[in-house]
Amino acid sequence: MEYLIQEPLVKTAKKKALILMHGVGSNEKDLFSLVSYLPKDYYIICPQGHFALGGGRYAWYNVDFSSGKPVYSMQQEKESRELIRQFVGEMKAKYQLDEVYLGGFSQGGIMSYTVGLSDPKLVKGIVILSSRLLEEVKPLLAKQAPALQVFVSHGTQDGTLGIHYAREAKLFLEGMQVNLSYHEYAMGHQINQQVLADLNTWLSAQE
Repeated sequence: MEYLIQEPLVKTAKKKALILMHGVGSNEKDLFSLVSYLPKDYYIICPQGHFALGGGRYAWYNVDFSSGKPVYSMQQEKESRELIRQFVGEMKAKYQLDEVYLGGFSQGGIMSYTVGLSDPKLVKGIVILSSRLLEEVKPLLAKQAPALQVFVSHGTQDGTLGIHYAREAKLFLEGMQVNLSYHEYAMGHQINQQVLADLNTWLSAQE
């Protein structure tokens, strides 16, 4: 996959990376614009979605909201899931990473949920920004993942993916016994300054 990378501005003994995946209709430049708000001792890696929508717009799978509920291509989701899993392995090897945190906004967060919770030994943690956990993939997920670090942020006024998605996922994650840092904000379907500040604090506290 094509990607952008910011190497650490502060070198540490442990090499940590945050892989951030964009939402539907965006590209790898979107979340890469947040680099200055994130910890300086991390590699920040932003890949481009596998499916082109045209005009520099990409997705991890096609989704249709015309019915009022998201209907998606399960085959494309599976294809992207495998590519992301492979990509994480490639990044680990290429940059000799000790720890990887996999995250994303909206559809990028959906993919992070699936990859991280189905293979919790692949990554140290996942970062979920205004997203949801797909019901259809729950049978694929690990029963428990007590070593997995999880950061979840969601807007209480989100009109694209309602706050109920985050609250339902919270209950599911608690059942998996992950190390959960859950945050709700008075915002819509977005990433605001408070989300970035809380994420920065969370990432900086990871050992």
